Amino acid sequence: MSSVDPITSTRTLDIQGLRITLPGTARPVLDGVDLHVAAGETVALVGESGSGKTLTSRSALNLLPPGATVEGAVRVGGQDVLTMDADQLRALRTSTVAMIFQDPRAALNPLRRIGDFLVESVTLSGSTSRSDATARAVELLKAVGLGASALHKYPGQVSGGMLQRVMIAAALMGDPALLLADEPTTALDVTTQAEVIALLAELRERFGTGLLFVTHDLGLAAAISDRVYVMYAGRIVESGPGQALFAQPRHPYTTALLASTPRLEAPVGRLAAIEGQPPDLRQELNGCPFAARCPLATEVCDVQAPEPLQAPALPSHQAACHHTGRLEGRPVDA
Repeated sequence: MSSVDPITSTRTLDIQGLRITLPGTARPVLDGVDLHVAAGETVALVGESGSGKTLTSRSALNLLPPGATVEGAVRVGGQDVLTMDADQLRALRTSTVAMIFQDPRAALNPLRRIGDFLVESVTLSGSTSRSDATARAVELLKAVGLGASALHKYPGQVSGGMLQRVMIAAALMGDPALLLADEPTTALDVTTQAEVIALLAELRERFGTGLLFVTHDLGLAAAISDRVYVMYAGRIVESGPGQALFAQPRHPYTTALLASTPRLEAPVGRLAAIEGQPPDLRQELNGCPFAARCPLATEVCDVQAPEPLQAPALPSHQAACHHTGRLEGRPVDA
């Protein structure tokens, strides 16, 4: 991991007070999200499915659902993405920010060869010739475990895991300042996963690329990230340095997530499950979103939303919980 100070370094991505409401919902799907990624920093965004991780990452490209009502600011390199016109967004998406989507088949045109997909993204700007772009594509395909022959294949001729590697190569074609990775290693075997993680780390070191890594794999998040944001029901409930956050969680949801994660050193037995369901978007929510599932919840949790509180010993570690003090000093497996 790098030694980047996210407070003093240039922020490649800076999300402030992001609130997104969709038609037919009674409350925002993202509710006051604050998140930042510094140049050369790896930030992990973790949480259950449906918590808002993907929507948060897609906001950096202004790829939001139709009819969405948006408040707050999403800045990349100091410019607010939410106020950009079509030409500015096109330039942003082809040179400054790249995204590795979770479903590669949905992102690729089945009627076009993989080589055309890779090369087109960097030749449209006119700054790179087709021959140079092709050479770069071959280099990256080899780096993710594929050969030059993949250039001539159609998406339907390769497996899902291979397509995910193609998407990773495509995201790296333009040496972006910010890379958004939405579950980029889910369909890959362990060996290829390690190679991809190493490739992303090399990109960060060589070019100072900021990386926002969306994942369900808490072990992977702890291993590769400088900082971690834990998201639940559209809100950031805990954030802090990766290793410190997982070693000493200060929010009951983070503790529950870790307890439900298998570990090699843990005794054999049933994994702990988080009882209940996340709150329904069709219903108003006044208090803590995790209150109905939280073993520490009291009356105040149902009526008052908690503000993020800093840990006295580590100010960069924050948790939005009325009972954070009851978790102080407790090890992760307590």
